[in-house]
Amino acid sequence: MLHQTGLPKFLWAEATRFSVWLKNRTPTKVLGLVTPYEKLYSAKPDFAGLPEWGQAIWVHDSSGSKLDARARQARWLGYDADSTHAHRIYWPTERRISVECDIKFVQPAAAIPAPPSSAPLPIPPAPPDSPQPTPNSTDSTTQAQPSQSQTMRRSTRARKPSEMKRRIAAGEYISPPGHANSPELADIAPAGIFAMEAHGDPLTLNDAMARPDWPQWREAMNKELATLEHAHTWDSVPRLPGKNIISSKWVFRIKRKANGSIEKYKARLVAHSFTQIYGIDYSSTYSPVAKLTSIRFVLAMAARCDWDIDTFDFNGAYLNGQLEPTEELYMESPPGSDTDDSTVKRLRKSLYGLKQASRRWYDTLLRALGTLGFRITDADPGVFYAHTPSGFLVLTIHVDDCILTSTSCSAIAEYKSKIHALYPITDLGPIHWLLGIQVTRNRAAHTISLSQTSYVDTILRRFSLSDARSYNCPMVPGALLTKDHAPKNPQEEARMKKTPYREAIGSLMYLAVATRPDISFAVSALSQFLTNLGVAHWEAVKRVFRYLIGTKDTSLTFGADHHTLLGYTDADGGTQTHSHAISGYVFLLDGGAISWSSRKQELVTLSTTEAEYVAAMHAAKELIWLQCLICELLPDVNELTTLYSDNHAVQKLATSDNYHPCTKHIEKRYHFVCKAVANNTLKLVDCDTNDMLADMFTKALPSWKVITHIAALGLHPLVP
Repeated sequence: MLHQTGLPKFLWAEATRFSVWLKNRTPTKVLGLVTPYEKLYSAKPDFAGLPEWGQAIWVHDSSGSKLDARARQARWLGYDADSTHAHRIYWPTERRISVECDIKFVQPAAAIPAPPSSAPLPIPPAPPDSPQPTPNSTDSTTQAQPSQSQTMRRSTRARKPSEMKRRIAAGEYISPPGHANSPELADIAPAGIFAMEAHGDPLTLNDAMARPDWPQWREAMNKELATLEHAHTWDSVPRLPGKNIISSKWVFRIKRKANGSIEKYKARLVAHSFTQIYGIDYSSTYSPVAKLTSIRFVLAMAARCDWDIDTFDFNGAYLNGQLEPTEELYMESPPGSDTDDSTVKRLRKSLYGLKQASRRWYDTLLRALGTLGFRITDADPGVFYAHTPSGFLVLTIHVDDCILTSTSCSAIAEYKSKIHALYPITDLGPIHWLLGIQVTRNRAAHTISLSQTSYVDTILRRFSLSDARSYNCPMVPGALLTKDHAPKNPQEEARMKKTPYREAIGSLMYLAVATRPDISFAVSALSQFLTNLGVAHWEAVKRVFRYLIGTKDTSLTFGADHHTLLGYTDADGGTQTHSHAISGYVFLLDGGAISWSSRKQELVTLSTTEAEYVAAMHAAKELIWLQCLICELLPDVNELTTLYSDNHAVQKLATSDNYHPCTKHIEKRYHFVCKAVANNTLKLVDCDTNDMLADMFTKALPSWKVITHIAALGLHPLVP
C-alpha cells in the first residue's frame, strides 16, 4: 500500500489499521466463509463507494479570506474508529494526521498534482570510469538538451545506506540538538516517533529494540539487573531435570514529569506467574493491607489530636521479600541476557510477578518492624503502633505506601531513618497525596479533607463525559433497574457489548469505597448488570458521571464537628424486584464518615422488621470492629457507641427478654445484635426517618434529600 501510493514509510501504522479494517470485512474459512463483521452485527458489510487508500482528496478550509482557496490537498487514510462519517487525513506538506468530516474525493480523471518537493532531486554523478566528453566531441547524445516536458527519473541502482541510517536501524543513534530536521531522518525517524506516540511504552523486548530510544531502554535494563544482582536475588545453578522453570519478561515504562517531559526510563523484570505450579512453587498468596476505613480513622484521629502525618514509600518493595528456605523456585535467565542455557536462576528473594511476592514482602516487613518495637493491631493487620520514649507512633501500610503519624515530630524523623536503614524508602514529607487521594489539612481548624477531584476529571475524560450536563442526584428517585431492560435482539446485544460498562463501574467503584459514600448505593445497584446490561443501565451509569461533574470538588472532611463514634443503620426491601432487601449503614467520627456499606442481603426476608433487624446485625459487626481499632490506638476513649435505627420493632427485638412467634424463624446468628445490646457494646436508639443518614445507602433519594444527607456525612466543597 505504501509503495503503490508513494506515501512515506512512517504511515505504516495507518496502512496496518486500514488492512485490519478490510480483513474484518473479508470472508474467512474459520467462520464458514462469513465475514467477522457479519458474524458480530448480523449484517453484510457495505463496500459501496469505498475509496482507495491513499487517494487524493480535497479538504474544506474556511480559515482564509474571500480570495483564498476553499480547499486544501490531502490524502485519505481510512475511516475514523468512532464514526464512518469522519475520515483520517494525511497532510503531505505538514507531515501530520488529522480527522476531518468535510472532504471531497477526486475523480481518477482529475487527479491532484503532487505537492512540490522541498528540494530538487539530486542528479546522480557519472561513474568515475566513464569517459568525459570533450568540447570537440561530435556525439549527439552529449549535445542534446532535455526538453521541458521530459521528466527526470532516479537511478535504479541499489544505494548503500549512510552511516546515520545504519545506526538508526540498529537502535544506536541519538539525534543531537538541532538535528531533528535532518534529511537523513525523513523516512526513518518519523516512523519511530509515530510508533512511540501511537503505542506508548514498548510491550515486549523486541518492541524496545526496534525503537530509536533503545540505548535508554538497554541502560534501564542493565540498571535493573545490577540492582537484582546487588540484592542477591538469585544464584546461578545448573539446570536440574524434573524441576519447574519459571519464565519472565521485561516491562517497560517511561516516567514523566508534571510538564510531560521524560523523567527516566524504567525497566522491570517480572516473573510469569502463570508458569508457577500450586503446591510446588507457591502455596499461600494472601497479603493483608491497611483497610481504607483504617486509613480514614487514622487521619481523623491525627487531625483531632493535632499530630504530624508523614508519608513514604518503599523502593522496590517486592524485591525485598525473602523466600522461605523450603521454597525452591527456578527461573530462566532474563530475556536478552547472554547466559548459558545449561544454567538457571535459583531465586533467593521474591520478584515482581510471583504469586507469593506480596506475601513474602509482608512477612519480611513484619519481622523488620518487630525489631523496631512496632506491634500489629488485632483489628487490622495493616496497621502498626509503637510506644517509644520519643512518643506514640501509628503506621499504616498499603503494600508499599505508608502513613506515619505520631505525638512527636522527632519520633517520626527518628523512625523513618531507622526504617530506611533496613529497606530503602522515598521520604514524601507531610501528607498531601495517598493512593490517588488528595489530602488537604487545616492545622488551625483541626480538620483534614480527602478528595479525588483529579481522579474524577480523569474518568470523565476517559468516557468522554467532561462536557456533559451535570445532575444534582446520582440516580432517578423511584426508577427501577431490572433484568427486563436487557437487550431484546442480537443487534442490541452486539451494541451493548461494545459499551465500556464494566470499565465505568470499576472506575466508579474506587470513588465509592474511598471518598464518595454518596454514590455507594448507585454503584452497588448498577454492579448487578455487568453481564447482561441494557441501554437503561448504561444511561444510569452516565447519570452517575453527570452527578460527579457537579460535585467533583467535594471532599470528605473530618474535624468539622467533634463527637465520638456514631452509627446509622437502615434497610429497604419494598423497592427491589429481586426480593432481597438492601442493607445500609454508615459510621461517623468528628463529622465525617469513616465507614459505610450498601449491599444486597443474603436472604429473602419476610417483613420490613426482619430486613431492618438483619441490617442492624451487619452494622453491629462493623461497630464492634471499629471499637476494637479505636481501643488499641486510643485506649483512653472508651464510650458506649450509639447506633440509630428508624424501626421501633427492631429496638423491641434487640432486647434480650423479648420473643414473638413471628420471629421464631429468624436464624440464630442474626440475633447477634441482641447480644451486643445486652453486653453494653452498643446502644440502639430511635431515629426519625428524615434524619436517617443510612437511607442514602438503601435507595435513590430526591435531590433535596441528597443535598441534606451528603452535608451530614461530611461531604463539603473543597476549600483551596
